[in-house]
Amino acid sequence: MADEIRGEAHGTAPVPLSVLDLVTVGAGRTATDALRTSVGISRLAESRGYHRYWVAEHHSMPGVASSSPAVILAHLAARTDRIRLGSGGVMLPNHAPLVIAEQFGTLEAMAPGRIDLGLGRAPGTDGATAAALRRTDLPQALRAGGTPSHPGADDFPQQLAELTRFLDDDFPDGHPYRRIHAVPGPIQATSPGGVQSPHRPPVWLLGSSGFSARLAGTLGLPFAFAHHFSAQNTVPALDLYRESFRPSAVLDAPYALIGVAALATDEEREARRQVLAAALSMVRLRTGRPGLVPTPEEAEAYEFSPMEREFVASWNANVVHGTPDEVRAGLDGLQKRTGADELMITSNAHGGDIRLRSYELIADAYGLPRS
Repeated sequence: MADEIRGEAHGTAPVPLSVLDLVTVGAGRTATDALRTSVGISRLAESRGYHRYWVAEHHSMPGVASSSPAVILAHLAARTDRIRLGSGGVMLPNHAPLVIAEQFGTLEAMAPGRIDLGLGRAPGTDGATAAALRRTDLPQALRAGGTPSHPGADDFPQQLAELTRFLDDDFPDGHPYRRIHAVPGPIQATSPGGVQSPHRPPVWLLGSSGFSARLAGTLGLPFAFAHHFSAQNTVPALDLYRESFRPSAVLDAPYALIGVAALATDEEREARRQVLAAALSMVRLRTGRPGLVPTPEEAEAYEFSPMEREFVASWNANVVHGTPDEVRAGLDGLQKRTGADELMITSNAHGGDIRLRSYELIADAYGLPRS
């Protein structure tokens, strides 16, 4: 399975380059437009040697149309041929492990040997939306005016173990789920006349702090860190992952990728404009006013408060942006500082054409092949 995890660097890139897609929706655009952009980016990524393409799970955010990663991945699988596709990630506390095993078993059957299953322990949304996802009895707590808890996140190791058992179809004798099978899955190979694919989606753990880093290391799993929104924790988390790592049947050595916000444009000024618009979208999200990604013109006309300006400066300090050469230099420096084994780039902007162009310019900057 290690061969399905480790990527290959192309051109002059120091490590494999990949794509993280939030399926962002800009003002004046529709979710249909955003999904068409995702198809375009995935096909570009495949033709230019990006290693994998992941879709992130988010909920109740008008500017992010990636609430159903498995559905989007099925759509992309039908329109690509080689690139690895996966979740970055599925938020496991939102779902029954059996459902995830079934969904990703189905994706694996659609695109054999191309599917990754990245898992996160956060809900990917706020507490009220988490309640609407029916993870626990949170609706009663909310109606009573109480503070909702999120036991699903606390139970993450147990949920992960259950999901892994379903994927491998190896619950022990006497377990209440011993006769329950995720289909498509290994049970089909043991049925009379059964033939089953030799592939099983590799499980990745995602994180923005030390919890999943330590768990991934202990279990010998690959690890993906969200540098794009938790940059201050990147190096400590990767150090913890490597220190905690124990060889497993999956990996004999650590393998860590980091998510990186990066936007390349033909002119530096345009990069600054697009990044400001994306930052305004984050300001609104963090202050309880989520919406579509504003246009650069709206962002330039917006009157930021001193506190908002401070947030924007801090946020954009971790967005690698500018001309292709500037972005390449920034990505190279980040890889050297962190020792990441792979860089997963998320290019957020108002327009899909800008995002598509960014991935093309980054590929050109590293001399990635064309096919």
